[in-house]
Amino acid sequence: MTLTSDPISVTNVANSPTPVWRQRLRIFTHNKLAVISVVYLVIITAACYLIPHIDPGNQTNQALTFNTKWNAAPSLHHWLGTDSSGFDELGRIWYGGEYSMTLGFLAGFITIVVGTVYGMISGFFGGIVDTVMMRIIDAMLSIPFYFLLITMITIFGRSTMFLIIIIGVTGWFGNARIIRGDALLIRKLEYSQAATSMGASKWHIIRQHVFPNSISNIVTVATFSVADAILALSALGFLGLGIRAPQTDWGTMLQYGATQLQNGYWWEVYPLGAIFILVVVAINYIGDALRDAFEVRLLER
Repeated sequence: MTLTSDPISVTNVANSPTPVWRQRLRIFTHNKLAVISVVYLVIITAACYLIPHIDPGNQTNQALTFNTKWNAAPSLHHWLGTDSSGFDELGRIWYGGEYSMTLGFLAGFITIVVGTVYGMISGFFGGIVDTVMMRIIDAMLSIPFYFLLITMITIFGRSTMFLIIIIGVTGWFGNARIIRGDALLIRKLEYSQAATSMGASKWHIIRQHVFPNSISNIVTVATFSVADAILALSALGFLGLGIRAPQTDWGTMLQYGATQLQNGYWWEVYPLGAIFILVVVAINYIGDALRDAFEVRLLER
């Protein structure tokens, strides 16, 4: 008995469109810098969250460092030397990175959620609602970002949870303006007008049309928000307003290391500075690649 393939079925399989997720993955992986950035960010994130628990060395009690040479140069026992408090510098980087990454991701999440909801409501409803909401943002943007952060931290304190909240709720203004632009455009397109004429509610149109067609900008802004949150926390730490001791973050470590740099203790600044800068750059490259991957015009029909 001879089996023959159906030519119509073969043609249909050959002409079937590639799944959307595969197209997006292909577009993302085409950006080699983004792929390298993902690998780097995964390694650094895993090190920050795992190493302090796998090898829980002393990173909080300065009384236990009296037998350790302070500002010791890199050696086999301390690969990146010790800092001005006697803590192992490499272990300190991973310990501080856990706080920096956690606050960055959580504050970035708050930023994108608040900015997306605010921007969509403002742009889609338009009229007096849009005018009032945008004037509020204009007023908030007129205040320098770090001045606003420092003022609120000075008034309310700087606990870890408060730092997450304050960075998140003060960093969404620019995001809201970007998402508002998408909402203004999408509400005027044919499919939104058709849904409105058929009796669809505004909230239904936002859920089914505005949000899905704004996902490219939302994903891009989300990645940049994480990088901005990490930068904001590090800036506060460098100014002495970061996480309270005995915990630490990368900005606080750089601030302490900068005071020792004139003494030639380069290992307290340069390794951490390189890791920190590359993390921010990697997140930005990933954001650029995700923007292309979620761009509808680059997908096959």
